[in-house]
Amino acid sequence: MNATSCKVTVLRQSTVAADIRCLTVQWPDASRPAKAGQFFMLRAWAANETPILSRPISVHDFDAATGALTFLYQVKGEGTQKLAALKEGDTLTVTGPCGNGFDVAAIARAAGGKNGKIAVVGGGIGTAPLLQLCKELAAAGCKPELYCGFRDEPYGLEAFLPYCAAISIATDSGAVGYHGLVTGILHPEQFAMVLTCGPMVMMRGVYQLCAQSGTPCVASLERKMALAPAWAAPAAPRWGPRPYVKTAPCSKLRRCLTDGRPSRKSVWQAAGRPGHCRFRHLWFRPGICRH
Repeated sequence: MNATSCKVTVLRQSTVAADIRCLTVQWPDASRPAKAGQFFMLRAWAANETPILSRPISVHDFDAATGALTFLYQVKGEGTQKLAALKEGDTLTVTGPCGNGFDVAAIARAAGGKNGKIAVVGGGIGTAPLLQLCKELAAAGCKPELYCGFRDEPYGLEAFLPYCAAISIATDSGAVGYHGLVTGILHPEQFAMVLTCGPMVMMRGVYQLCAQSGTPCVASLERKMALAPAWAAPAAPRWGPRPYVKTAPCSKLRRCLTDGRPSRKSVWQAAGRPGHCRFRHLWFRPGICRH
């Protein structure tokens, strides 16, 4: 992780849905470009004000040419309410970019089979980091097919149109598209790889479908972090009969299992190989790595 903390200026903020906001700021550090799947810690209040912690929000879009950095977020509590009150010209403190992000180059190489087709699956506000991902995949020559699930009316999908080969929508209410879960319209066997971000229950469903068809799946975990910056980087590999990986979202040690038994190999192997696990991104291989 190569993060920095600095003051940024709000370029614009708009209302996308009833509780969804789109915030764009001017990112001043061209040496630290934001990548798909990374996130920033946002703070629009003083150090002695509540809430105590900054708010981690994933990168929705980043324009390297202009430095425009965009966040799509849901207004839920005191912190996001203060972010939603920001206007053009206001300033806030951001720390980042944090996290590993998606390795788009490796994904594009791995998707060489099955006509190189990639499915990107998101649910609700979990679709926020997928716009930058689709942009980077399209730039790498792999326009993905997007599958999105929402409770009712979808939002923010117009921005995906230039970067996706197709967009499929599922809603719980049946207001738009397929009436049901997004996993009801996903067929992983048609793709070389599936990338997903959203509610944990949705990602479990996506993984189970991928496991049944033998399709590799990459899941981006979006969880709140109540941790010091020093913990936001991956831990060094541990060797021995009990390999563990320290994950920043929960700051707990978790055992990586191989075929249901403790692995004697390092969990920090090359991406996509058995037993691999990374901070915020898990490469799932059917029957190999379970968490």
